[in-house]
Amino acid sequence: MTPAELVAQLAPSRLPPTMQAPGWPEYLALFGLGLLAGLVLAWLLSPLLGRRVSRAERIRRTRGLPAGERLLAIARICGGLPAALRPAAYGAAPPPPDAEIERIARRGR
Repeated sequence: MTPAELVAQLAPSRLPPTMQAPGWPEYLALFGLGLLAGLVLAWLLSPLLGRRVSRAERIRRTRGLPAGERLLAIARICGGLPAALRPAAYGAAPPPPDAEIERIARRGR
């Protein structure tokens, strides 16, 4: 059986003749739906694709906090408190100035 004979044996389409061969309005509607789907996908992925805040910027954002809270926040950011800041965190030494805290925290462990 050839492909032409197979197509000839198929039942006729139940769609109206205008729907059997799409024209420019149908293509325009499909294009619009594609744009809408792309917009929704971009909106859903935007939290994952956004720029991440650098470690130095997160450390800089702790400036207004009291000394104890600031050292705790820096420990969370760095994954542990740098050794030079540990005496200040435990009250064995006064906390260093803000610029010094940031320099030590950026340098890391």
